[in-house]
Formats: sequence, C-alpha cells, structure tokens
Amino acid sequence: MPITQILEQNSQHYGAEVALVEINPQREAVRRVTWKEFELIEPETTQYYRREISWDIFNEKANRVANMLLGRGIEKGEKVAVLLMNCLEWLPIYFGILKAGAVAVPLNFRYTAEEIKYCTELAKVNILIFGPEFIGRVEEIASEISEGRLLIYYGSSDTPTFAEDYHELTADCSSASPAIPLDDEDVAAIYFSSGTTGFPKAILHRHRALMHACHAEAAHHGQNHDDVFLCIPPLYHTGAKMHWFGSFLVGGKGVLLKGTEPRYIFEAISAERCTIVWLLVPWAQDILMALDSGSLKADDFDLEQWRLMHIGAQPVPRSLVKRWLEYFPHHQYDTNYGLSESIGPGCVHLGVENIHKVGAIGIPGLGWQCKIVDDEGSEVPQGVVGELCVKGDGVMLGYYRDEAATEMALRDGWLYTGDMAEQDSDGFIFLVDRKKDVIISGGENIYPVQIEDFLHAHPAIQDVAVIGVPDERLGEIAAAIIQLKQGHSASEADILDFCAELPRYKRPRRIIFADVPRNATGKIEKPRLRQRYGVSQLVESINLG
Repeated sequence: MPITQILEQNSQHYGAEVALVEINPQREAVRRVTWKEFELIEPETTQYYRREISWDIFNEKANRVANMLLGRGIEKGEKVAVLLMNCLEWLPIYFGILKAGAVAVPLNFRYTAEEIKYCTELAKVNILIFGPEFIGRVEEIASEISEGRLLIYYGSSDTPTFAEDYHELTADCSSASPAIPLDDEDVAAIYFSSGTTGFPKAILHRHRALMHACHAEAAHHGQNHDDVFLCIPPLYHTGAKMHWFGSFLVGGKGVLLKGTEPRYIFEAISAERCTIVWLLVPWAQDILMALDSGSLKADDFDLEQWRLMHIGAQPVPRSLVKRWLEYFPHHQYDTNYGLSESIGPGCVHLGVENIHKVGAIGIPGLGWQCKIVDDEGSEVPQGVVGELCVKGDGVMLGYYRDEAATEMALRDGWLYTGDMAEQDSDGFIFLVDRKKDVIISGGENIYPVQIEDFLHAHPAIQDVAVIGVPDERLGEIAAAIIQLKQGHSASEADILDFCAELPRYKRPRRIIFADVPRNATGKIEKPRLRQRYGVSQLVESINLG
C-alpha cells in the first residue's frame, strides 16, 4: 500500500495523540501552544520553544496541502520541491505532496542558488515551496526558474513579490482526503545524490521503497506505539525520515529538535521521554566530551527510558562505541549502512544483538540481499575485497533523466554501491574503502570536484586535488593539496580567505602545499595522495547511511 495510508490509519487510531513535536531551544520560551492556537496567532509577534500537532491535525494539514496542489493544477506524477529547514510543517507538506499523487522533491538546505536552480530543472519541478531562510537564494534565480513554475513561500514574514503565500493558498482548502488513487509502483519521491563528478543525480523512489523503509526500520529496532523518536538530522535527507518511518508505522511520537548541543539533546530526551535517538558521529563525540569534562552530567536528566542509540551517515570509530557504552551500559546500539539509492539506511545493519561485531557494517537488513563482487561481477570468496552490491524493494527505480548512470548502477536488479567491502567467516560485512571520491564530513556529502573547480580560479594555483582525511569528530574533513604556479606564493590563510565564498561545509579544513600527481591519462592519482596523507584503509571505521 502507499505510505500515505499509514497517516490515514494513525489519524483513525490515535487521532488526538501527539504525532509531532518541534523544539527550538535557541528561541525564547514565551509559551507552549498547540497547532490550532498557532494558526490563530500572528507568528511574527511570538517566538515558540515548543509546538506540537496531533495525528488528526497532521493528517488534516497534509490533506489541505494536497487539495491546494490539485487546485493549482498539479497532476499525478508531477514534481513538488521542498526547501525548508526542519520544522513542524515539513512532514505535513511532504505527505500532502504524496497525497496529491505528486512526487516530493526534498532539497538540501545548504544548496546555493545555482544548485537549487540545477536541481529544480533536472527534476522538472513544477512547484517549489521554500522558507524564509532561502528568500535571498531563490530571489537570485527567481526570474530564471519562475517561468512555468510556481514559487510558494512558507513563513511568517512578508511574502516576497516573486512568490505566492502558502497560508493564503491553503487557508480555504478542504481538510478531507483527496482520495487520489495510489499504488506501490507509483513514484513517490526524488532524492538528490552525487557521484565523483559532484553533479547531483535525481534518484527516483516508489511508494514501495518508502513502505519497505518503514517495515525494515521497525523490524531492526523494535519500535512500538509507546516509543518516542528524537529526530535531529535534516529532513531532506533519507537517513532522518527513514529512521523515523519505523515510529511512523506504529503511530509513535516524533520529536524534531532544532539544535545539536549536548545539553539540548539531553533536555529533549528528558522532557519528551525519548526512547530512540539517532545521532551523527560529531554529536555523539560532543556528548562524550561534555560528559568527560563534567560540563554535562547525565544524572541531571531523566534518561532511564532511553533504550536505543544508533548512528548513521558516516564512519564510526570503534572507540566511540566503547566509550559510549561505558556511560550508558544499558543502551542498545546499532549502526546502519545505506545509500540514498537504497532508500537510505538499513540495507546492511549491525543489529542490536551483534554488538560484539562492532567494526562491521553488519548483515543484510530485513528484505535485503547482499553480495560482494569483483570487476567482472562475479562473487568473491569470504575474506576477499570486492564491490558491495545490494538488492531489495528499497532499491531506486533509477536516476531520473540519466539512463547511462542508471545502467552503470543497476544490473539485474542489483545496486552496485561503489563501496569496497569484505565478508568474514561469520557473514558480517566490513567496509574497506570507497570507489567514489565523495567525502562524508559530519554526515554531509562533500564533492571534491566542486571545491577543486573553485580553487582553480585562484591566480596562484596551478593544480589542486581535494581528498578526505580522517577526523575524530567529523569522521572526515576535506583536505586540499595545492600546487602553486612557479614564481607565485600563497599562505594557508590566503587560501582559506579565498574559500570564504564557498558554503561553510564545503570549505577545506586542511591546506597542504605539494605537487599534485597525475597519471598518464591526466587523472589525479588520489589513491597515492590518500596513502601519503594517512588515508590507506577504513577498516577501523564503518560507513553508514
């Protein structure tokens, strides 16, 4: 069945119960309000620490969005992009798009104006819904993308002249389900990813894949209706939503926390009685450092109900897990490997019962098959390194408008991940290295070519290569190996100042002045650079999605 049916069922069975909570500890706690109160208050005059909506209101809000889209001429299969920071409205808008039979297209909130333009054009987006944080970026490209495309502004400030107001558009829309026929094979969403070229690819997923994520997550972590899921990562990413989907399946409460400081996390867990928390490595490291220093004391919070901590999106040091369990010996722990092409995390997972195997990415998840193959596609024996391939209902339909890339990634139903792995005698898979050059830093993908192209514009730079180097907190950081032109000079400070025009997460954290080796065909020999600067293998870490 389509995933929208779960929302309908939760509304029927748990209508008055809390579905979603938004907590923003960085705003003034004026007072707590329900969704209906929020609708009656001028948002620009009041700040909120905590908001909540019930399953009934969640469903009704999604229905209004769906009916608004249908009223504006959106037809089944057309694309609606979402460019919002995490907020209470994000998921009702997402599910409203699905209920209209449209395809939801979440956009990374770190995208530049040009990246927003590229992705909306690649996905053939019909409508872009954006928030106040993106007015400037959308305004830069509004004249170029508005032709044949509706721009809708969601926010409390004045609506920009180049967009229409979300609240006005939805105010008089019906809260009844539009009853658009959907089935498992209908396309539900497009998520963006990139390979070594750095250009985003539009990944097509069916309703079947979203439902598969719900069931796999619930099976892996045993969610029940009383569990409370704390969601901190951005909702545009498959990892955040797909882990929450396990709680969504059973009508459990979800808490959206806007802030990553250790105290904020512990306060939210304590106040909302959270039982399941998904963290990125930097946040877990920050918590451990705060506990070690005494600036954060677990005894000051009510954490007894917290039963599961799991990590995804990047390599996880074994030492982190060991230290974590010293502080929280009663916690279940899991790690999850996945790709946006496999509907996020869970195609391989460690399993809460297999903590003795920390260091492995694990075993195939519910409904998944895995194999490790050589360059000819033949399976390799245990203990031999090859490319990891996965197969299951969560595999993408393909890359939208990119047949060549689809043919390379999908072969006989198998998704070739581009990750090199080996399997031990117990059947556990260990990640060894990546074929792709993507750097995963703090859970975000960084594409070296984009940084290299930018740095090539510096007048003193002759050649440049960007690689990932290990970092205890972020997993990896971007390092730029820079070869200067003869007779030119530049300091590390000069390069970092030049990079200030890049989005913060894309700026290289380490500058190395050295020759850039290239092979006979002109390609940069990045394996040599990784070996030279301390990145030979990732056996001590695990790659997670």
